[in-house]
Amino acid sequence: MALTMPDAPAPDGAVLEDVPRPIVQSRTFGDRVFRGISAGAAATCLLIMFTTGVFLTWKAFPAISATGPIDFLTGDTWQPDDEAFGVGGLLVNTIMIAITALVIGVPVALGLALFINEYSPAKMRPLLTGGVDLLAAIPSLIFGMWGLFALSEPLSGVAEWLASHLNAIPIFRLTEPDVALTRSTFIAGFVVAIMITPVITSVSRDVMAQVPRVQCEGALGLGGSRWGMIRDVVLPFGKSGIVGSILLGFGRALGETIAVVLVIDLVFQPNLNILEQGSGSISALIATKFGEAQGLEINGLIAAGLALFIMTLIVNLIARAIVNRSKLAG
Repeated sequence: MALTMPDAPAPDGAVLEDVPRPIVQSRTFGDRVFRGISAGAAATCLLIMFTTGVFLTWKAFPAISATGPIDFLTGDTWQPDDEAFGVGGLLVNTIMIAITALVIGVPVALGLALFINEYSPAKMRPLLTGGVDLLAAIPSLIFGMWGLFALSEPLSGVAEWLASHLNAIPIFRLTEPDVALTRSTFIAGFVVAIMITPVITSVSRDVMAQVPRVQCEGALGLGGSRWGMIRDVVLPFGKSGIVGSILLGFGRALGETIAVVLVIDLVFQPNLNILEQGSGSISALIATKFGEAQGLEINGLIAAGLALFIMTLIVNLIARAIVNRSKLAG
């Protein structure tokens, strides 16, 4: 609030009037240096993103021109000799793997964040927090090998149960009775869910920890249960951050590479049944094909990377819009 001061000494009996005095901010040399560094860092981030998009577009143009933009985005064939490149099926499979990972991982992540903040003993919280952070630091190759050698067999049994009891749902309905249920979208999504759970948990836990304790104690003091306090105070307060953490996990799931390569068989056709063998992702395509690609196929793989870049950018923009809307609603 601006400070005020009288114009001049007033005669006896007169009423003094306050005159607003503008606040003058005097920036020191350190302030100017810090502001310049901050602005430069922000500009560098934007420049890197812009130049990356320009480079990908430039290198992808020959393949997209040879195939056609529509056929490239909707096609499901990959034949470099015929100059036919299509990533439509892989885009669908990429999204299916990411959504499967979210369906499995989000309830676990939010439950773990709530347990750490609201239910765990104070002495146990640093241990649980460190464990979650350590899980996030494990390389994706380890998760992929674990999924390939340890989880594929048990998860195949789970897939058989889902196909038997939930076959009325299209994504669980098998096209053939004896179709293989290994190396599927479900198994890939389960492995990716383990990888994104620490990310969602860490961000959600930090958001929930910022809830004013006086509000939580007030809700409990009014006779509410602990779950009622979480439902009416903690979750509404942190909903924007929770949504942001979920979409952050979704973005990581879209770009996951090595773990997906190890647990699925790459197919270019869209597979909407998450239990059947055969799936894939854009990043898995690039990792699998780039080492032996030549000529126009390299441009095609870069074009696939451009599609993944744009899709990730759209997810981030949607996340920002949802977070801003949640803040305005709150």
